[in-house]
Amino acid sequence: MTASASQTELITGAASSASRAAPGFVTGGVRIALRLEGLAAFAAAMAIYARNDFSWPAFALLVLTPDLAMLAYFAGHRVGALSYNLAHTYVLALALTLAGFFGGVPFAAAGGLIWIAHIGFDRALGYGLKYPTAFGDTHLGRIGQR
Repeated sequence: MTASASQTELITGAASSASRAAPGFVTGGVRIALRLEGLAAFAAAMAIYARNDFSWPAFALLVLTPDLAMLAYFAGHRVGALSYNLAHTYVLALALTLAGFFGGVPFAAAGGLIWIAHIGFDRALGYGLKYPTAFGDTHLGRIGQR
């Protein structure tokens, strides 16, 4: 079943921007929902981190660690995008968090929560997963553009 243009406009509220969007970039209501989802992940990770009395100096020290994956862009856009996306995907961060909690390794749980908070904050700001075409091409649109 496909939605007509008018139904799409009602759902996303952005028919004109959807028609101008580059392939693979989300717009309108879907983009807002994805950014709110990032904000929710950030808030949940922060709340769980605080509830478990993990170290705030460690948080401050490690929160930008996933961005070190950007260094892979020195090897080219394809390698850079792959590295960045691996470091900015919830699957690995959640696995570390759960392994830490269920395995009784608090520093792993804390590290995973810091990682989730980083990803969520990035997504809330509009920094999405990268395409291999250019660093600024993300699933949430071009960096620096509405």
